[in-house]
Amino acid sequence: MPTVFPTICTDSVGSTRDFYCELLGFQAIFDSGWYVQLAALDDPAHQIGIVERSHETVPEGFRSHPAGVLISLEFDDVDEVFARVAAAGHHIVFEPRDEDFGQRHFMTVDPAGTLVDVITQIEPSQEYAQYFGPATERAD
Repeated sequence: MPTVFPTICTDSVGSTRDFYCELLGFQAIFDSGWYVQLAALDDPAHQIGIVERSHETVPEGFRSHPAGVLISLEFDDVDEVFARVAAAGHHIVFEPRDEDFGQRHFMTVDPAGTLVDVITQIEPSQEYAQYFGPATERAD
């Protein structure tokens, strides 16, 4: 299977890089200034690219701000991540909440304007459990 990772177009490569590195556990494995490749500290196969929106490698018709895109990142402790993100003053779209479909999550926005959904798997409600099974089985 090919490697798949989102690449975020941004007006501020540095602040977008710092958001993912300082708050969400990524590290820069390549940084040319206009493009940064990030890898998760605990699993380098999980990666995110960041590219300067106005760079010549981004076609002019595709340099707009993100819309209709949601990046989901799963963590062991969503509340701990929320505390870091909130303390850093980032916009919180909604505070942590439990969902019947088996997630505790919150949403924030990265410096590029991309919606980021931070998730921890929890037990689903009885209604959803019949479809998906326990959260511990889904996590593998």
